[in-house]
Amino acid sequence: MKNLILSITCVLLALSACKKVDYEWEDYTYTALPLVTVDTAMSALPTRQTAKVSFFNLRDPNVANQRFSFTLDWIGYGKATVASIEVYNSFNKAESSVPAYPIVMSYPGGMYPNIAQFPLPGNLNATDKLYETVTTFPKTYTFTAAQLATLAGINLSSVAVNDYFIFKFVLNLTDGRRIAAYFSNVADESRNEFGDPRTGVRFKNQ
Repeated sequence: MKNLILSITCVLLALSACKKVDYEWEDYTYTALPLVTVDTAMSALPTRQTAKVSFFNLRDPNVANQRFSFTLDWIGYGKATVASIEVYNSFNKAESSVPAYPIVMSYPGGMYPNIAQFPLPGNLNATDKLYETVTTFPKTYTFTAAQLATLAGINLSSVAVNDYFIFKFVLNLTDGRRIAAYFSNVADESRNEFGDPRTGVRFKNQ
């Protein structure tokens, strides 16, 4: 038995001596995540909560007064606490390839969209502007299409099908950390990941 224990000890020492690379994931820490609840009833066209997207309908002559609303909150799993969330927004022209509409729901059980509803990874770009910093949660936002156009400095008459307004969120934790970037799988609405780093409203003509 002593020989067996000695052999195991030697093997473990040899393995630890062979380690030459330190990986970032070995020093992981816990973080909080933003949570978004879209007011799906306010969307001008049918949407799904898990897709985290709402719609304006350009076919409606009163599109300027259509509304987009969502509630922002956070979760820390008892491991991290949010002091504030920076809310950014921007207007973006349609991508070369856009998600299908009506939203195609996929695995598991038709609960989640089959593709991300906005471009990935979804981190801040030069066009994203700070709207405000929130310290009290949950916080509900409601905007008309005209109000969002004013925020973005665009003329609503220049908007085309599949253009979109997007909101992104940066977390400031009580321990001093600032969570400003997310892996694509966290931002991807189709992956059933917990956390909502962004939400938005897209223009359609239905």
